[in-house]
Amino acid sequence: MSEDLLTRTRKASSRRLVALRSAIYMVVMVLSTCIIAWPVMLSIVLPLKYRYAVMRTWPRVNMWALEKICGVRYTVKGRENLPSEPSIVFAKHSSTWETIALQMLIPPAVYVAKKELLYIPLFGWAMAVLNFLTIDRSAGRRAIRYLVDQAVDRLGRGMWIIIFPEGHRMAIDAEPNYKIGGAMMAARTGAPVVPVAHNAGVFWPRHSFLKWPGEITVSFLPPLQTEGKKADVILAEAQQAIETEFQALLK
Repeated sequence: MSEDLLTRTRKASSRRLVALRSAIYMVVMVLSTCIIAWPVMLSIVLPLKYRYAVMRTWPRVNMWALEKICGVRYTVKGRENLPSEPSIVFAKHSSTWETIALQMLIPPAVYVAKKELLYIPLFGWAMAVLNFLTIDRSAGRRAIRYLVDQAVDRLGRGMWIIIFPEGHRMAIDAEPNYKIGGAMMAARTGAPVVPVAHNAGVFWPRHSFLKWPGEITVSFLPPLQTEGKKADVILAEAQQAIETEFQALLK
């Protein structure tokens, strides 16, 4: 079902020109990460919300550069579906784009990230300052309990939580493979879940250096209430909402 959009995207541009623009953008991305990581790390003396005010310079710079250099724009649907209370975002994960853009599009939010990412110089250190939720996948059930404890703390401090329930970036034509951890976190905290779908994987494919020009659509869907629901029910509802909208965005 993705062939129509993929074909239109690829036919519209020269692969060599796309590669050149993508290379220039990657230089900007690396430099902006190295530069902005320092003020983020120094902001550790500030309350958490002010650290995020500093950090948000990074996605703004990169989204601006992505449009100006690579011609990748975006449009937002359903922003009115965002609740007024801190919530948990379940987002489709098919690109690097959403890891940058979502920080601009919703209230200040912590990501759920693999623990080993914290050890990456500058990037990981900045993540630690921002109090991202971390998960140690080797810890088994203890990892979920620790994740829930972190979620209760961050939600209580007024932060939103962003999780990619597929765990890692998936090809746009891959079978969905949603993990239960985020749904268990939602069931135990009772926080609303906001499903998010997008077609960024068409324009910035996973594991790809190329960024194809065009307009990404990101769609915020009506929130799911989680009070009194079991984790498997929450996961099924979120997956159904995300995947249905995702397929519609690929046409």
